[in-house]
Amino acid sequence: MIRTLVVDDDFMSASIHRTYVDRITGFEAVGEAHSGGEALELVRRLEPDLVLLDIYLPDVSGLDVLRRLRQDDEAAVDVIAVTAAKDVKTLRAAMQGGVVHYIVKPFLFETFRERLERYAALRQRFERLREASQGDVDHLFSLLRVGGHARLPKGISAPTLALVVAAARESETEVSAVDVAERAGISRGTARRYLEYLESLGSVELTLRYGATGRPEHLYRWSGAVGAR
Repeated sequence: MIRTLVVDDDFMSASIHRTYVDRITGFEAVGEAHSGGEALELVRRLEPDLVLLDIYLPDVSGLDVLRRLRQDDEAAVDVIAVTAAKDVKTLRAAMQGGVVHYIVKPFLFETFRERLERYAALRQRFERLREASQGDVDHLFSLLRVGGHARLPKGISAPTLALVVAAARESETEVSAVDVAERAGISRGTARRYLEYLESLGSVELTLRYGATGRPEHLYRWSGAVGAR
């Protein structure tokens, strides 16, 4: 689970964002802060993996919180800005401070979920790598881009990919190629090919289940957003 701290001076917004976090598979909201000082204290005490950081806070700017986190060698935490701040100066300062994403309020849950799932896919990819080639680096950065279907490989179409993604994402349990084929209205072979593509991106996790025949059944579980190679 990706342990997430929500930081927002507005109690209602913080509560909503915390609820959003808990609705996304693989994420867990572990705390809620309403000021910069409280955010820094909770980061030290709870040691979250991710902070959703508002820029407008009552005591100090979220940018100051970000700088202090980066000065603390023990605070190995990722930060996504979640804010109404739209000016370029703030955006540049947040990027220079090391945010992995920037979500502008107001937003829909689907937008929020997609950004967090892309972050989860990036995190998962990092965990699998020991040394990165240029292709790996390009892929890692692509995972944070919206609209990652622009350069799909040959044989993979965006409409069919969307159907397969929906079938895998909406399932609460592992699914087989047969399951996905039935839900998406495509052939089993097509479902398998698209699931293998998603597995190569880290968007689904593959497990093998052995039955009486000795031939393993391939099962897939949704784990993150789709990124282009």
